[in-house]
Amino acid sequence: MLKRLLAAIGVAAVVLPSAGTPAQAATPVVQIVKVYYDSPGSDRGGNVSLNGEYAVLRNMSRQSIQLQNWILRDETGYKYRFPSFTLKPGKSVTVRSGQGSNTSTTLYWGRKWYVWNNDGDTAGLYRGSDLKKIDGCTWGRGGISTACQ
Repeated sequence: MLKRLLAAIGVAAVVLPSAGTPAQAATPVVQIVKVYYDSPGSDRGGNVSLNGEYAVLRNMSRQSIQLQNWILRDETGYKYRFPSFTLKPGKSVTVRSGQGSNTSTTLYWGRKWYVWNNDGDTAGLYRGSDLKKIDGCTWGRGGISTACQ
């Protein structure tokens, strides 16, 4: 019946989305864009070496995002809880594993040993208000860093 009605008004075909078609995944408002998991040199635990290990997060939205209480974590369960920190639209922040003074572009985890495993790991980013997973990045053995998509 619908086919005849459409033909009568000059419409050859109509394509409707099926109920089973999955929705396109939305881009996370904050993405993990890179993890440098194997700092230069041997892993002896010095602060310079620890700070050579880091994750870069970028605000993909057009609004500032307050990251206070958001969590960045690895597979093992090491967690970095963000302090009061506003990530402006299109800007990035680097979270370094070691110690230092936080700035508008770099935050420090304050650890005395490494977070990211050189032979494979997963970085996960969780929203503070409800601990919903916002983004993740996984890598395997080999290399020194990974670009996350």
